[in-house]
Amino acid sequence: MRHFLPNGAELIIRPPVVEDALGLLRNFQRMTQETDFLLFTPGEALELNEKSEEDFIKTYLKNPDQLMLVAIVNDTLVGSITVNHSGYYKRGHTAEMGIAVERAWSGLGIGRRLMTAMLRWAEQHEKIQLLYLQVYGSNDKAMHLYRNFGFLECGRMPYAIQQKEGQYVDLVTMYRRVKP
Repeated sequence: MRHFLPNGAELIIRPPVVEDALGLLRNFQRMTQETDFLLFTPGEALELNEKSEEDFIKTYLKNPDQLMLVAIVNDTLVGSITVNHSGYYKRGHTAEMGIAVERAWSGLGIGRRLMTAMLRWAEQHEKIQLLYLQVYGSNDKAMHLYRNFGFLECGRMPYAIQQKEGQYVDLVTMYRRVKP
C-alpha cells in the first residue's frame, strides 16, 4: 500500500522480505535508544544480528496465522506491526499485536495506517476473533491510538515493568473483538 504523509514523503506498507532484516534490525536498535516503551534495552537490542532478524522475519512469512507489516519511508524501514497467534487450539481465536514507529516519524499517521492494514487482515482471517496487546501504563499516546481503534482496557498488572532508573510502570492489557 502506498500513502503520502503530511510532510510529502511516500509511505509504503507491505509484508517484509528476508532482505529487510538489516533494516528491521537497525530500526529496532534505533527505537530502543529513543524510548523506554519497548521491552528490550538498547544493550539487549545490540545483541541481535542480521541472521536473527532474518529468522524472525521467516517465522512470519511461513505462518499464515501471523502477520508482520513494515513501514518504509524514503527507502528506510521506520516502523512495523505484528500479530502473533499462539497456535494453541483453546486460544486459536485470539492473537497478540504489537506496533512501533520511530520517534522521528511519529505524528504523521504511520501508526494509524499500520493499525488499519493490520485490522483489515485480522477481520479477514478465518480464526482470529479477538486481538489483544500489552502497553506501558505510562504510554498515553499509544493507549489513545488503541482506544481510537476500539481497543478497551481489560486488565492492569501493577509494577510489571522496571525501568532502568528503578521506577516501576504498570502493564495494561487491551483487547478488541474483530468478529462477533
